[in-house]
Amino acid sequence: MSLIEKIRSRDARCGVIGLGYVGLPLAVELAQAGYHAIGFDVIPEKVERVNAGDSYVKDVSNEALAAVVKSGRLKATSDFSLLRDCDTVDICVPTPLRKTRDPDISYIVSAVEEIAKYKHPGMLVVLESTTYPGTTEEVILPMLQDENFRVGEQFHLAFSPERVDPGNPRFNTKNIPKVVGGMTPGCTEIAAALYSASLTTVVPVSNARVAETVKLLENTFRSVNIGLVNEMALMCNKMDIDVWEVIRAAATKPFGFMPFYPGPGLGGHCIPIDPFYLSWKAKLAGFEARFIELAGQINGSMPEYVVTRVMEALNTRKRSLNGSRVLVMGVSYKANIDDVRESPAIDVMRLLRRHGADVVYHDRWANPHDHELVEAGVASIGFTPKEIAGCDCAVIVTGHTDVDYRLLLEHIPLVVDTRNVYQGVESDKIVRL
Repeated sequence: MSLIEKIRSRDARCGVIGLGYVGLPLAVELAQAGYHAIGFDVIPEKVERVNAGDSYVKDVSNEALAAVVKSGRLKATSDFSLLRDCDTVDICVPTPLRKTRDPDISYIVSAVEEIAKYKHPGMLVVLESTTYPGTTEEVILPMLQDENFRVGEQFHLAFSPERVDPGNPRFNTKNIPKVVGGMTPGCTEIAAALYSASLTTVVPVSNARVAETVKLLENTFRSVNIGLVNEMALMCNKMDIDVWEVIRAAATKPFGFMPFYPGPGLGGHCIPIDPFYLSWKAKLAGFEARFIELAGQINGSMPEYVVTRVMEALNTRKRSLNGSRVLVMGVSYKANIDDVRESPAIDVMRLLRRHGADVVYHDRWANPHDHELVEAGVASIGFTPKEIAGCDCAVIVTGHTDVDYRLLLEHIPLVVDTRNVYQGVESDKIVRL
């Protein structure tokens, strides 16, 4: 039976390397579609929790995970030798930036090294991890291909960018359109067949380089436009103009305008990182991506601007930031999720402490034992009148929707609002971004 026949008949065994916020939802979708899925991860705790039906990813319910595990459609393992039993393998591992803003694809390389040990004819390998254009062809292909194991013949290789938006109640792994580009037209066809069997919409493109660039364009678009509106916020502040009112009015135009909103900086697994994968590759091609670099500078400077606004607010009350107790409200990178990766709140807290502030935070979503929060050295407090009353100022960095912000105004003399949670509220206690 050919690979595409196995895929269409649900006889294919599907491997997913990396059981994080991308890999685990994908593995569950494959299992729910009728495939036997094997999830691979090097972290034993993740393997144990998946096999126990205990989800650590917000977008996967315990009920959904337990159902596919109990049915035998999904199991997790750290034994990569089981790759020899897989007909398809999706790579869903992290791709961070080094401190020099160079791409770190070491996790991809490690995953492909494991696949190479157990590769066999009739195998499909798909990279989903965000990376620079050319990674599939220049890095993965040489690691798998030899004179007796040719792409498009003995095996198939493609790229399909993950587009997960953690915590989004409307769009998830199943219904977000799936872009797919293979090393050959046949690779694209087979990868598209796999995703079509489990996801709602598949969008084939001509090759892997196009697919790789799609994801980078999407997040560069957001980064550049957020950089633009952040610069607009800085400019409006100098001219005593309410940037939030400007955006609300501009958004009434029914064409030619899409509202973006200023904030304390960028966070998360994609937008602060992905554009620099593109600019890095562009530099190798002799092209300077000036919009990307400028947006990065503006967005990266926002935590310092937030701290400046806190200083200015305290000065109006004849207080110094040095020695003041400042409450940071929200430390995850966006509202209503627990993810603190690249969160601007971490930088805001470090800068506040550097200026001598006594800093505490409240965020019922975030795990106080997360290594980034532990390294920041800031204590978490409860959200009660007694616990927050001793604070001289609060700064809202993440606008979680389940917070009683009226309580904040009642018990703290100053609130710096970087997320416009007090839209329509007039108070001399509020200082807006």
